[in-house]
Amino acid sequence: MVNIDDFVKRLETVLDYYGLNASAFADKIGVQRSSMSHLLSGRNKPSLDFVMKILEVFPDVDLYWILIGRGVFPKSNEQTVQEVQQTSAPILQNQHLNTDLFSTIKVNAEEKTETKKIPTPKNVNFDLEDDEIEKIVLFYKNGTFKAYAP
Repeated sequence: MVNIDDFVKRLETVLDYYGLNASAFADKIGVQRSSMSHLLSGRNKPSLDFVMKILEVFPDVDLYWILIGRGVFPKSNEQTVQEVQQTSAPILQNQHLNTDLFSTIKVNAEEKTETKKIPTPKNVNFDLEDDEIEKIVLFYKNGTFKAYAP
């Protein structure tokens, strides 16, 4: 889980690095200034959309660094590849190429890591408790990603 106080400190580091105040930063990433104010005050937590906008506009910000403080800012391409590989290794180990993406998910709940098995969907048009998929994000080993929205 993202610690909001630590996230705010890292966000302020980004603001200082680029020499921006909160209003200019909000304008640059395309969010309302009040959203930025609420986030910096600790009233609100960052949304996925907010974080993705930061990464889109400021490529020197690393996803893992801004969320959980792992890595450095500004990032370097070599380091990003290594971090993604290290982060992905526990999830990918003991899995074969034919293993379905949804067959095993690692869950970190209150600092206790456990593995949960969930049923493998039989077709592409599956329904997980009537929840709609908002976005699918694929992360590549080279540190890039692609986001797909229905």
